[in-house]
Parts: sequence; structure tokens; C-alpha cells
Amino acid sequence: MPGLRRDEVARLAGVSVNYYTRIEQGEHHHLSGSVMEAIAGALRLNDIERLHLQRLAWPAQVVRHRAGPERVRDSVIALAESATQQAVYIVGRRTDMLGGNRLGFALLGLSPDRRPNLARHIFLEPAMRDLIVDWNYWARHVAGYLRMTSVEYPDDLLMAELISELGLKSPEFEEFWNTQPVADCTHAVREFKHPLVGHLTLSEEIVRLPDSSGQHIIFNGAAPGSESAERLKLLDSLVS
Repeated sequence: MPGLRRDEVARLAGVSVNYYTRIEQGEHHHLSGSVMEAIAGALRLNDIERLHLQRLAWPAQVVRHRAGPERVRDSVIALAESATQQAVYIVGRRTDMLGGNRLGFALLGLSPDRRPNLARHIFLEPAMRDLIVDWNYWARHVAGYLRMTSVEYPDDLLMAELISELGLKSPEFEEFWNTQPVADCTHAVREFKHPLVGHLTLSEEIVRLPDSSGQHIIFNGAAPGSESAERLKLLDSLVS
């Protein structure tokens, strides 16, 4: 929890400062579930942060996913491309753009034949800072997602290279990474200042695909009849 000293965390968790210090330094390899829960409670961790803490504390119990090539099922591609009133795109575990519908690419200022890594695009492409109204929040979330996923896929060399590259090229990424955030968003409200259609306020739903090695399909839409819904229609017509 931000602002708490080491001795305060130890006191809230009901352990000695020396014991907690050894845990922080990775010197205690037999951490019990009750102590883990006490520390998580003292730090006021949410469910995602608790899961990340467990993966760090008990690496032998982490399901180590094989970092193989990412292939999107044809049925998932068809689902994304069939959506007509929502901007939809598919990202892999490293945030590579793997597919989507025409509107999904247009929302991010991309064409369907250009499929960059989304994290790299957000941090290193200057136009994204103008497109995303709350760029700082979104970028921090992306850094937190990569931190969490890198523990889930510790043998993914391409992910390690991506994280290293972003740390070297983006001061903001390095700052966010060093704060040790973790994030796994499932829904949000996103605001865009799109160069073609103006301001968009969209509801975002993120669905992790089962049996797909960390792939997600992301839907962005607006209430029927709303100004943002009409602007999405306009954007679709402009890129059709």
C-alpha cells in the first residue's frame, strides 16, 4: 500500500519486521497461505494483485504456459469481423494486434494491413497521445498488464525483448514499470479524440479467450442513438 513503511506492513500483517524483510528480499521460500493473505490484506491488494503476489511467492505452483506462436481461431476472426456497430480488435498475450474488424483498426488510426504491437504503438507512436484522451491511465494499465503477463509466461523471450525495448525507448514506460503495477482490465470507459470524427466516449469490454494462450478480444461501442454511436457509424463509412 503506497505510503506504508516496512514496519507498518509487518505490524498490520502480524509478522516481525525481520520476517517481512526476508519475504521482500525473496529469502523466505516457504510462505504459508495465512501469512500471504495477511500481507495481501495489509497492503489492501485487489484480486489481480493478490494473484500476482501468489505467482511471485510460489513460482513452483505457477502454471507455466508455453510461449508458442499465436494463431487466432477462424471462428474468433469471424466474430470480430461480423460486428457492425462496435469497434473490435484481437490482441495476443504480448499485445500484438492479431485481427479485428475495419472499425476496430480505424478507431486506433490503423489500416487492417498494419498490425503493430499495441503496447509499442501506445508508448512510442506520438499520435496515440493525441488520440487517447486519458493516455496516462491507459499506458499505465498496459505496463501493468505486461508485468502480470510476464510472470505467467516467464519463458517468452519476445515478451522480454518487448519490455526491454519499451524500457529503453519510453521514459514513461520505465516509470510505470518501476512502480510495479499489475492490471488485468475486463471493462472500462474509453475516451478518444479521433482526427476524423471528433470526441468518442465508448464502453469497452475485454474478453479473455479460453484455450488461446492469453489472447483477448476487445469490444468498443456506445449506446444506440448516442452521439458517440453516430460518430462510430460515420467513422465506419469514412473507412469503408
